[in-house]
Amino acid sequence: MCGLTGFISDRPVAGRQTLTAMADVIRHRGPDDRGYWFDANNGVGLAHRRLSILDLSPAGHQPMTSESGRYVIVFNGEIYNHLEIRNELENSGDRICWRGHSDTETLLAGFETFGIEKTLQRSVGMFAMAVWDRDERSLILARDRIGEKPLYYGWNRGSFLFASELKAMRAYPGFAADISRDALALFLRHNYIPTPYSIYNGIFKLWPGAILTIQGRATASCPWDSPPFEAYQADGISLSRYWSLKDVAEKGKTNPFNGTDREAIDELERILSDAVRAQQISDVPLGAFLSGGVDSSTIVALMQNQSERPVRTFTIGFHEDGYNEAEYAGAVARHLGTEHTELYVTPQDALDVIPRLPTLYDEPFSDSSQIPTFLISQLTRKHVTVSLSGDAGDELFGGYKRYFLARSIWRIVKHLPYDGRKTLAAGIRFPSQNAWDVTGKLIGNFLPNELRSRPIGDLANKFAEILSVRQPDEMYRGLVSHWKSPADIVINAREPSTLLTDQSYWDQYPEFEQRMMHIDTLSYLPDDILVKVDRAAMGVSLETRVPFLDHRVVEFAWRLPLSMKIRNSQGKWILRQVLYKYVPRELIERPKIGFGAPIDSWLRGPLREWAESLLDAKRLREEAYFHPEPIRKKWMEHLSGKRNWQYYLWDVLMFQAWLQNKEADYTGRI
Repeated sequence: MCGLTGFISDRPVAGRQTLTAMADVIRHRGPDDRGYWFDANNGVGLAHRRLSILDLSPAGHQPMTSESGRYVIVFNGEIYNHLEIRNELENSGDRICWRGHSDTETLLAGFETFGIEKTLQRSVGMFAMAVWDRDERSLILARDRIGEKPLYYGWNRGSFLFASELKAMRAYPGFAADISRDALALFLRHNYIPTPYSIYNGIFKLWPGAILTIQGRATASCPWDSPPFEAYQADGISLSRYWSLKDVAEKGKTNPFNGTDREAIDELERILSDAVRAQQISDVPLGAFLSGGVDSSTIVALMQNQSERPVRTFTIGFHEDGYNEAEYAGAVARHLGTEHTELYVTPQDALDVIPRLPTLYDEPFSDSSQIPTFLISQLTRKHVTVSLSGDAGDELFGGYKRYFLARSIWRIVKHLPYDGRKTLAAGIRFPSQNAWDVTGKLIGNFLPNELRSRPIGDLANKFAEILSVRQPDEMYRGLVSHWKSPADIVINAREPSTLLTDQSYWDQYPEFEQRMMHIDTLSYLPDDILVKVDRAAMGVSLETRVPFLDHRVVEFAWRLPLSMKIRNSQGKWILRQVLYKYVPRELIERPKIGFGAPIDSWLRGPLREWAESLLDAKRLREEAYFHPEPIRKKWMEHLSGKRNWQYYLWDVLMFQAWLQNKEADYTGRI
């Protein structure tokens, strides 16, 4: 895992000095080595920070030039099947003089033999890259299929910039850090800024599975906010896709898996085992995150099944009820025989992370599980350099409760008159949060097991939201949205259309559950889950790998009928059957806790003074990004216990903390 950055500029630029400044602020992504390449005639510069994982020798140094000298590359990621690609190249008849055994060198040889797009289509892995084609005088940016590795780009004061993280762009001389109020509105809805937008005007995220080509010194004229399935080509700029989840979903409809349950289980186990095997290749120590849930337990079980030595596994625990999965992870680890390390963190341990979040995440980001994710990454990095994770199992195999509960609830409430549902919703919202929670404790023994670990007040208010919608798609948008009308909160903002709000995109998928899973895989997964893990792990120079995102696993998942994912009101049916071959059912079957932090109580306790300072009405008016009144209203209601507004407030607090930190000198110190 590494970090990359660079530019194309007509301006007089001190090439090496500028590249050094840009790369050094992301040295946490690559502490082992650094390199620079500058072509003064074309105004092109490439810079790289290296975290050595494969080929630890100087032969893996970047920027790297192809054998003919045509291509120069900076690369972040891993190509797990690069040895297979090498064999194909060697069998093609071309005589290649290999300098080392890095996957970067394999890519360059592939570009010269097959071309860039066909090489990427052959590649299994996670990556972001920038390639300068000397023959065509063009810059090519590319990103992996699902979006595991980040890549920002855009024009800023006449220069084209690109980087793994925004802080590298900020180090470019004269960078105009103009905040996009429209992107801020999106942030309040999602708790992240969805692709292709970023917090800065004129700076974008490259779509997963996309290739962007800039011919020479083209100017910005591309409609960067076009849907991800539309290509663009004009004026020396082209945006195309070498892989599309939309196409995968369509092929899944026309070529569905028609085998039996047993055949499907065996095939998933085979494909996923192959992915796990490939992702365990490393020249440095490797381990895995283990929460004790279905996804991480499946990955660890398959790892241990292939290993003659105990796999290194890591988990953290909280002492607060409702947030601790460490005991379950420990039970799974003991059964599988892993070498397990766990750390129970105190509230102070978690609170100490908060001042680091604005620099760590680089643009506003407010998924509160960012805190435990950083802590588990920090613990893991003390022992290994690479860690596998179980992310993406929910999106691919129907694991989120909203996938199966939303349709069930809608089937009931749709028969009630809309006006009556609105009245009932108002009645549910009338009692305070505390009143609902007290009621939940009194009737706890009569509730289903999966509801006993959650505050009943949160569930009551979510049910009230569901009662208030007219269509099921509106229900989904409400469930995944934080602020429901963010453009009314952000001053002078217009909320852009996204995959979540574009009804024309929703209409392409007839099954409600499939629509939710598809949108989550295109937006929530890459822009929240994968961003959270990448920044937290790279902040401590830890590489993370996600076997579920091997594109062959993704493509197989979209061939499966919905009944193999969601069955008997439970998600991930087929994944559970694979896991039960290795781990007893009783160690896994329990209510899902999640991987969060008790932000609600912290805001009323140890974080209250910090939050009050950032949410001060006078301060909000002077900064002029937010209308203070609705924010102050929710803050007061939260403090009183009338409602739990932790997610809404955490959105605002993370922006405020980021804004406070924005003018700081970016030294790259995480």
